[in-house]
Amino acid sequence: MGRLQRRAPITATERLRDQVAHALRAALISGELRPGEVYSAPGLAEDFGISATPVREAMLDLAREGLVEPVRNKGFRVTEVDERDLDQYTEIRLLIEVPMTGRITRTAARADLEALRPVAEEIVRAARDHDLIGYLEADRRFHLTLLGLAGNERLVETVGDLRKRSRLYGLTGLDERGELIPSAEEHLELLELMLAGDAQAAEACMTRHLGHVRSLWARD
Repeated sequence: MGRLQRRAPITATERLRDQVAHALRAALISGELRPGEVYSAPGLAEDFGISATPVREAMLDLAREGLVEPVRNKGFRVTEVDERDLDQYTEIRLLIEVPMTGRITRTAARADLEALRPVAEEIVRAARDHDLIGYLEADRRFHLTLLGLAGNERLVETVGDLRKRSRLYGLTGLDERGELIPSAEEHLELLELMLAGDAQAAEACMTRHLGHVRSLWARD
């Protein structure tokens, strides 16, 4: 059973359960918590210097997101994502995000699209700084905020769930090979095409972006 490196104490500035869940997601991204490994709530609680209850609650939150699965009398196993899963997640995202990109390009207010520029720049900056947690958070905000301009909350929730289930795969390897930056820069390219009102080119860019991400996963 693996263990986390000793971390800074959890504070009382926000709900303890949420803090632990965020810290565990960070550990998943960094590779401290590895796919297939089983971790106990008491063991993780010892690493955090807190009781086991908020850790167990946080792990249940991650289980609902599909990131871990309960193992009876042992703890939680980090979910493994295989190639078939990744292909299916990517296919669904292509079916949703590509046509929605075209629709949003034709209907969104220019000011709403411009508001995404700082987020796109944040994605690139995080990639250059090797800030994987910052990269994921900014990337999530960009894609979900963009989809939100279509006004369909259920659609945004669906894509958000797909991202949670696949976002951890291969990210550290991409960063180490310097391949995260080109993917990050595609967000700025997409935004410029949408601001220019070129729906067809924007759809093509989104198709290329999602396909690019999937091909990079396959090389990890």
